[in-house]
Amino acid sequence: MMTTSEQPATLRERKKLRTRQALANTAVTLFGERGFDSTPLDALLEQVEVSRRTFFRNFRSKEDVAHTAVTQLWDVYLEVLDGIKKSGPLADVFLDAMLTTLERMDEDWYRRFPLTLRLIADSPALDGYTLRHCAEVQAEIARRLDGHSRLELRLLVEFFVTAWRCTLDEWLPDCTPGELPVLLRRTCSSMNSALSLEA
Repeated sequence: MMTTSEQPATLRERKKLRTRQALANTAVTLFGERGFDSTPLDALLEQVEVSRRTFFRNFRSKEDVAHTAVTQLWDVYLEVLDGIKKSGPLADVFLDAMLTTLERMDEDWYRRFPLTLRLIADSPALDGYTLRHCAEVQAEIARRLDGHSRLELRLLVEFFVTAWRCTLDEWLPDCTPGELPVLLRRTCSSMNSALSLEA
């Protein structure tokens, strides 16, 4: 999925991108209408008119294609995190990286992302896939910042991901694109007061 104005150079690459986009777009719509767990992969392939071979050249599984918007977000986030200036509190770096990532997401992503979140909430299989992916992303963030104290860094990554999940809970069901960065800032700014809550 492309989030910038860049286009693949060759006709073959452009065709592959169109196929990936058609599969991802159709998947969230079809699975949303029929249910992720009760819709066989063949139903998606039939609608997009691609073979199993073509599908598996683009995605690893039914979960993988349904999860495209989430994977896309975190792939861009890791790219941004690599390129961002890392000075000041690391919590602010994590927040700035996500705000930049959200700016890079296009209208198509903002359409698919809420649909994907609803699919995840309704499917134990997809929820399990998402939890595994999230753990991989968290480990990758920690790996890329390995100069910091391991335990403190892991805790900070966990806090940030939890803040992101709380933000998404607030964002649903309205899902207004411009509200997502505002809600994320508010959630992150509440972290210190949340940690000092008394019993």
